[in-house]
Amino acid sequence: MRRTRAAAAGAVTVSLLTALTACGGGSATGGGSNDSPKTLTYWASNQGASIEVDKKVLQPELDKFEKQTGIKVKLEVIPWSDLLNRILTATTSGQGPDVLNIGNTWSASLQATGGLLPWDAKNFAAIGGKDRFVGSALGSTGAQGQDPAAVPLYSMSYALYYNKKMFADAGIAKPPATWGELIADGKKLSKDGKWGLGAEGSNPSENIHHAFVFAKQHGADFFTADGKPDFTHDGAVTAVKQYVDLMAKDKIIAPGNAEYAQNQSVSDFAKGKTAMLLWQSTTANLTSQGMSEDEYGVAPVPVQSGTPGTGKQVNSIVAGINLAVFKNTDNLDGAKKFVKFMTSDEEQKVLNTAFSSIPPVKAAQSDASFSTGANAVLKDTLAKSAAAMPQVADESQFETAVGTAVKELFADAAAGRPVTTGSVKAALEKAQQQMPAK
Repeated sequence: MRRTRAAAAGAVTVSLLTALTACGGGSATGGGSNDSPKTLTYWASNQGASIEVDKKVLQPELDKFEKQTGIKVKLEVIPWSDLLNRILTATTSGQGPDVLNIGNTWSASLQATGGLLPWDAKNFAAIGGKDRFVGSALGSTGAQGQDPAAVPLYSMSYALYYNKKMFADAGIAKPPATWGELIADGKKLSKDGKWGLGAEGSNPSENIHHAFVFAKQHGADFFTADGKPDFTHDGAVTAVKQYVDLMAKDKIIAPGNAEYAQNQSVSDFAKGKTAMLLWQSTTANLTSQGMSEDEYGVAPVPVQSGTPGTGKQVNSIVAGINLAVFKNTDNLDGAKKFVKFMTSDEEQKVLNTAFSSIPPVKAAQSDASFSTGANAVLKDTLAKSAAAMPQVADESQFETAVGTAVKELFADAAAGRPVTTGSVKAALEKAQQQMPAK
């Protein structure tokens, strides 16, 4: 049943993207207005351990904004599993929020709808200027050659989190730096009902992030230079197989992880059920679940060989959250004031500390607190070895199609069905066929 629902969600995503209009936001005019200058509706993405945790972080800041401006912000925190389809439905219906968080990988896809406010020089000037933001974060705000569709809010990268005691008990002296080392360590750790590595096998977004990084390490991209899908490239097939084989062949991921889609792998790691976790900026999440920072270490995500860097040494996506404004908001001035507030140096420190992410605003990122512990690894990865996901109009369909293909391959692995090069290629070919015709 889970696989059927995911396929249906993917079909909704593709069909909505095909039917998009240039509508959005709270106003029926399609051009934006200031008809409701005292209120804003804000859709926030779920960044913490739960929606309630996010509300506790955000509400005091929204109250602060209201005190400063007189504008009341109605907050809704939306789970990642629902966010993209909620945005697309709002874009087609014209009934949505004024301001919203978007995954930065969706920027070009949502930009192509025409429903988001373009951040031209005038709009950037209203929030303090474009040069306040880190270049890598701006690289995931929309298609090249166009004004950004959103403004960076939180920057993140993937890291390898490992349980120090479990490593010591298994006689492992240091975290793995290559996939070969990770598999060898994972086999030592997978015993007595515990497992070497956690994964979210039923989460298409997590799947596509890892597939993309593995593909980079095998010299492949999922799109050609002119933006056409290239999912069955040998490097892409090898990449997806290597990732799924961590369960299917290497057996260091529990079969039950094929059903995980709601941060269960983070909870397993916090509870000592798994020894390693590949995740984005999760210190605050682990702390909220009772795991002390002294109990785990943080290291760069492994590469095939050598050290992380550019080209085949990429070990993370440029992950993050952008803040967008629906073009037809009925509080255009207020929406821009809100973006300015949320990306101010002070708020960037507050929010990114709370969510254990890295500020994409230069002045806030330079604060010493973002250069120690886990933050040091995340910041270094963003600067040296992370790559932006494809900034193409079909990116969100790509995430759904390939991410769901990987999900189904994990389901095969969990059920004991063989995952072969041929079956991986067939799954990716099927995914490519779901992409819009060029």
